[in-house]
Amino acid sequence: MLMDTARALFADDKGLLAMDESNPTCNRRFERYKIPSTVDARRAYRELIVTTPGLGECISGAILYDETFRQETSDGRPFLKVLTDAGIIPGIKVDAGATDLAAHPGEKITEGLDGLRERLRDYFQMGARFAKWRAVIAIGDDLPSRSGMEANAHVLARYAALCQEAGLVPIVEPEVLMDGAHTLEQCRKVTEEVLRNVFIQLNCQRVLLEGLILKPNMVLPGLKCAAPATVEEVAQATVKSLWRTVPAAVPGIAFLSGGQSGEQASAHLNAMNSRAMARMPWALSFSFARALQFPALEIWQGKDVNVTAAQQALLHRARCNRSARRGEYSAAMETKVV
Repeated sequence: MLMDTARALFADDKGLLAMDESNPTCNRRFERYKIPSTVDARRAYRELIVTTPGLGECISGAILYDETFRQETSDGRPFLKVLTDAGIIPGIKVDAGATDLAAHPGEKITEGLDGLRERLRDYFQMGARFAKWRAVIAIGDDLPSRSGMEANAHVLARYAALCQEAGLVPIVEPEVLMDGAHTLEQCRKVTEEVLRNVFIQLNCQRVLLEGLILKPNMVLPGLKCAAPATVEEVAQATVKSLWRTVPAAVPGIAFLSGGQSGEQASAHLNAMNSRAMARMPWALSFSFARALQFPALEIWQGKDVNVTAAQQALLHRARCNRSARRGEYSAAMETKVV
């Protein structure tokens, strides 16, 4: 069943929608548009997303937050049913967020293993078929440390083993952050080292590689780097890192978007697939949050009158990314009316 679910999440050139931002994160995004930070406002926004007509044409799975997982539409339909009726597999974020790693200034460790076995069992019974856990790795002076990378890799692997025990496909997300002034080459080296550690630990914990999904960062220079990288350079560096570190048994890789705009994320994914698809043992897909949602949020701004236009913007970004999976995306698509 694990392998069937993993394959289904990459079928038909579709990708994942990450709508698993925590309530505090969602509230911070709402503040920018003066949207009330309330349960009702969050429910309305999430309803806008899950009820977008045609979303299942491009999206195979949706990662939810616990509050979202239990919510209903205004007419009483559980979000999970709305998603499954659209052919979208429900997933759940299960980590409890990152906190300071003791004795390691500037480094984080993700918490949430306590009680995870029971939570995973409950989520499976409620309808989840995959889960997600994020680890964050910063690049800086003497960062990341080997012990910091190993600690995060170990936690990711223990989470993944518990997921598979519960019948859930684990999404393993080791994110090398874009914050900082590091170069493309520095990011490539750190990304490769992080991924090597992750797969060492996954094997130590006896995780079935065919029944997991890797959700890494693309290889990108830091946001403060003085030397920007071209789309081609990002694609080449990212694919090179994956070839060197990711076993062929992994069925697919679904990139996070990090701090990229929707257009940048689509262009980078497209460049990888258009140039190297035939030579790669795994599918290269997307699991974007901001790069999919932000255009819709900017249009919606908490107003019912804007729902249809916001849904069209969301569907447009989903279609762009499905095209990028096929290596068929172009900047000209951004000017087309949905």
